[in-house]
Amino acid sequence: MADPDSAPSTDDERTVPDGSRPDDSSENFEDDLSLEELRAQVEEKYDFDNFGPRDMAQMTAREWDAVFDPDSWITGPELLDRVEADVKTRVVQRDVFARVERFSDPDRLVAYSDEGYAVVYEDGTVEGMGTVLRDVKPSVALASMDDYDVPEMPEGEVLPRPLEVPEGTGELGNQVLQVVAGVQVLMGVALVFSPLVVDLGRSWVVALVAGLGFLVIGGLLFLVVANARLSDKFRAEEYRNRLRAVGLDSDERPAFLDDLERGRLPGRDGGESDLDEESA
Repeated sequence: MADPDSAPSTDDERTVPDGSRPDDSSENFEDDLSLEELRAQVEEKYDFDNFGPRDMAQMTAREWDAVFDPDSWITGPELLDRVEADVKTRVVQRDVFARVERFSDPDRLVAYSDEGYAVVYEDGTVEGMGTVLRDVKPSVALASMDDYDVPEMPEGEVLPRPLEVPEGTGELGNQVLQVVAGVQVLMGVALVFSPLVVDLGRSWVVALVAGLGFLVIGGLLFLVVANARLSDKFRAEEYRNRLRAVGLDSDERPAFLDDLERGRLPGRDGGESDLDEESA
């Protein structure tokens, strides 16, 4: 079921139960364990509630086979339902940026963005390219496990419309900084012009230096607020552009979705290849 690209290397380091690394004479340490013992060891070693690509890379081939037993894999429409719920939840939590759609005939799940796509089939095969493929693979592996608790399916479109994206989220902090900056500037102005109102004697130099210091601090705080607001504006506009790229601002959709409906999918090299051939 697992995609060949995500299968772990047999060259990964292995440890014995006491935490030490086996020497050359115990190279077949895992082979000496029964399937139940190895499975228990792997479940203790890895946190499958937070399982990701890095954990996949660390697993040995025997550990992978022990945990992901083909006889216990969930496949078919149930697998696609579980993957869809898991991926959409991660999109809502901003762990993944992708638009998720379900296609039929054959039944398959498609997640895509402006930086790639992933197509998941009923047998657990995953095809695609880019960051979306990397993000979806762990969800497929976890959703195929019966003991993995899949989150509830989010309702509606999990990505916002471009016009719904706010300019920034730290407005309260910006307002507090503005108040502090304003107080600093007022104090600076008062100290700078105080010798003109009150006879400070030789202390007017201290007042002048202190006033200039307050003015500089206030100006720097205003610059921080301006930079934060400008950065939020650029980030929001970049996010809107990504949302428009996946068709959330109009009825237009990426061209490869039309190819997918016709049974063809863009290849990794920029060409096209039959879906049946890719998933074979």
